[in-house]
Amino acid sequence: MTTVNYKSVTNNQATALKDIPVLEYSKFADMNVELINGNPARHCVNYFGYHLSDKISLICCIADDDLHQIFVSSALVEENTELESLTFRNHNFEKFEREIHENFGIRYSDHPWLKPVRYAHNRFDKKQRIEGYPFYEADSEELHEVGVGPIHAGVIEPGHFRFICNGEQILHLEIQLGYQHRGIEQLFLQKTQLLERSTLAENIAGDTVVGHTTAFVNLWESLCGHTPDDGLHYSRILALELERIAIHTGDLAAVCADIAYQLGNSVYGRLRTPIVNFMQEWGGNRLSKGLIRAGKLNFPFTAGHSKRLLEIFDSFEPDFIEITQKLFNLPSALSRMEKTGVVTYDEVLEIGTVGMAARMSGLSRDIRLSHPHNLYNSIKHKPVIKRHGDVYSRVQIRREEVRQSISHIKGVLQNVQEIRQPLNVEMNPQSRKFILSLVEGWRGEICHCAITNEEGNLLVYKIKDPSHHNWMALAQSVRNNDISDFPICNKSFNLSYCGHDL
Repeated sequence: MTTVNYKSVTNNQATALKDIPVLEYSKFADMNVELINGNPARHCVNYFGYHLSDKISLICCIADDDLHQIFVSSALVEENTELESLTFRNHNFEKFEREIHENFGIRYSDHPWLKPVRYAHNRFDKKQRIEGYPFYEADSEELHEVGVGPIHAGVIEPGHFRFICNGEQILHLEIQLGYQHRGIEQLFLQKTQLLERSTLAENIAGDTVVGHTTAFVNLWESLCGHTPDDGLHYSRILALELERIAIHTGDLAAVCADIAYQLGNSVYGRLRTPIVNFMQEWGGNRLSKGLIRAGKLNFPFTAGHSKRLLEIFDSFEPDFIEITQKLFNLPSALSRMEKTGVVTYDEVLEIGTVGMAARMSGLSRDIRLSHPHNLYNSIKHKPVIKRHGDVYSRVQIRREEVRQSISHIKGVLQNVQEIRQPLNVEMNPQSRKFILSLVEGWRGEICHCAITNEEGNLLVYKIKDPSHHNWMALAQSVRNNDISDFPICNKSFNLSYCGHDL
């Protein structure tokens, strides 16, 4: 058994950078693989590198959901060197190591799928261009390829899907991303004003404004040694759960559209509107931009807002229940959802999925319970778990989480009827610190990491959207399905292009 050598931290706990052990690479690799292997309660929440003098410092963060701890370790390696991969022994590390390879030129001798991840502007080898992406190919007269995207109809962001099919049956799907790269992680270092960084966080993924901004402000407050009052915590819970309700309801509308259930599409679409309109009433923006800020709340949540929100729920819930009963009792709808797009428990465990894409197959991963933030430990959250890993399970989770989020919000409103504006406080980040912030967004686990230098300035800012983990699950879900089932499989995950590409 490899000697345990890591720093154990909790969610949003700033720790001295010098306290993170620096291991020889082979020991670093052995330990992190062994931490995960055979323990479903553990997975890699972040694994990244950064330049340190003339070497690359690798930081690996393994979460233990039972112990509510994150195990952090590091290793120093040469740039443009060759190493044995962690992925060969556990596929949780697959996407992380591909990104390290792309960013720093580190080669892995035994990585099974060593391809570019997002074609970042600051990638190590700029000769690698997105138009030359090395797709998997099958040379056969019986098989054919179908390409979808990268340009899609309407307002869908760009991403390319390459299918290998035998007739209508999908044998393989490869998803190529990287079209939405904006250099956001680098911008966090270049932009030095707190408002600028808050605005960057709001634009990591347009449908997860609250999730990513909450991760940033939680991180920043802890990094600066600031303890927010309960009012700020409660406001973030309210916003997170409202964002979950709005997106889940909109996704139910989209699923109905993909199975040609027009009534469901229309009703769920209408029901999403009052939720996002309330966000505009509260904070002036339907997507909640400008609402979440470190150390303060730009738009206090008043007793009037509380009354208005309860009125919205009184109108929302009966219609949501009625249309949901119709959807889940419609044989033609059930035939499209049941046993379609299945990803098994063993597969999600091997891929390392998070959020709904884990809970659909019986793997309990929910940061609100395992690494609670913003007083979630006070509302006794219980994750919604399904077992079949199909479209039906993913739609069921959305249905039940909408109801659960309404219940959580009603409970919060009993504890705090009016959230007022806290006093402005000066916040300065501590020097030579490492901090990791986990937030359960509507898709699942969001992770922001930061490292500061001797002056307290950001040296590293690393972002991980749950889509980073879950795109591979979508590719796996469509195998042996008809190609006509791809739209509903895709919509049932609803993963982010820009959140992945950064």
